[in-house]
Amino acid sequence: MIKKTSRSIVREKKHKRMRNRFSGTAQRPRLAVFRSNNHMYAQIIDDVAQTTLVSAATTQKDVKAELEKTNNVEAAAYLGTVIAKKALEKGITEVVFDRGGFIYHGKIEALADAAREAGLKF
Repeated sequence: MIKKTSRSIVREKKHKRMRNRFSGTAQRPRLAVFRSNNHMYAQIIDDVAQTTLVSAATTQKDVKAELEKTNNVEAAAYLGTVIAKKALEKGITEVVFDRGGFIYHGKIEALADAAREAGLKF
């Protein structure tokens, strides 16, 4: 009998494979995205210095106040604009997009497109 692995384990394996291919530097940090059932989180990370430069999440009060729901495509798009504005304030214009093993569709795509429209390049 074939044993089926859970989606979370498959996603974590994909993410580890992806992280072998790229990492964030001071010139081009990594935009890491995590999506749970209820919220979305985005961070801009410098992997060389091992520091988080900018972060935003739908759990933050100022972001949550603007949203009706925190787990839909509109919330993801708003989070993309928030993280891009915070990054541009810190002087970050170019990033490497790390989708965290999630497929590039729906919420992940909406966040990426909104961040691009707000001024981030990746």
